[in-house]
Amino acid sequence: MPILVKLLQRTSYNSLIEKLLDEFQVYAPVKKGKQVLYERIRAVHDMETDYLLPVLSAKSLVFPPVETLFTFERKKEGVDVLPVAVENLPERVLLGVRPCDARGIAILRQTFAQEPVDAIFEARFNKTILIGLSCATADEACFCGNRAGDTTGSDILLTQVSNGDYLAEIITEKGQRLVERHADLFETPTELPDKAAFVATVRGLDNVENLPALLKAAFDSKVFDQQSLACIGCGTCTYVCPVCSCFDMQDETQGSKGRRVRCWDSCGFSCFTVHTSGHNPRETQGQRWRQRVMHKFSYLPESNHTFGCVGCGRCIRSCPVKLDISQLINQIAHV
Repeated sequence: MPILVKLLQRTSYNSLIEKLLDEFQVYAPVKKGKQVLYERIRAVHDMETDYLLPVLSAKSLVFPPVETLFTFERKKEGVDVLPVAVENLPERVLLGVRPCDARGIAILRQTFAQEPVDAIFEARFNKTILIGLSCATADEACFCGNRAGDTTGSDILLTQVSNGDYLAEIITEKGQRLVERHADLFETPTELPDKAAFVATVRGLDNVENLPALLKAAFDSKVFDQQSLACIGCGTCTYVCPVCSCFDMQDETQGSKGRRVRCWDSCGFSCFTVHTSGHNPRETQGQRWRQRVMHKFSYLPESNHTFGCVGCGRCIRSCPVKLDISQLINQIAHV
């Protein structure tokens, strides 16, 4: 659908949140000690307004760190399997999500929508409305500049302008239905301010059009070994990433009953590709680092026509040895 633009006055913003709290489970940035995290809020004042980016991405709301896929019980006549009742999943609004996180969820959906479609992910996604909030500031770790102005993933994207009001871009049918339900709060603007004037200017990656081909050509290069020398394989970059989707599955049992759980994993872990035989096709950290880079900037562009990185910079901020993936990718871009 074409993007529609409405005006949400700053005096109507809190009224909208109050109405959403009556209708949905609402998740938003919340201050927890010195950190900001996406958490469920129960009142308008629970939401943090002074933040750049929550420490963890919003992906856990559609792809939890640990989730039950089904439960089972062993009986004499066989095994009873009980799938998750996706129809009982709650309807939710994710409010104040940054555009990079919204785009990350859209990329995750592409991954989980491949055949066979992940029914749990799809049901959770369909019951979640994303109300994005454009960034007015950035820091040195942000490198989303190649996607400046991108609305992908948001159902509604809000941009606060100089007088405190919000431009509301209605992007999807989910967003349109929500706006129609609260039409008294949204106005048709007589004059549209320039959105770009109120969105942070952020650096991007170099030579992005040629990156997939350059990475293929560099596959056997020593550059990956050189770049990975500092990497300790902790997996932090994977866990804070809005796009990474690697997972493991385990069966947990107690007596005759049990459940199968899916939990986040990381291609950076040394045991990630270990075979039952003990053979590991990615036995060095350089090979594992190459896989991470190739998957995000070569393999996903080929299969899904998008990079597996949204430039949020979380991996840079959280890396204990200060690896900067944007600098390392730009190094390859100029090889």
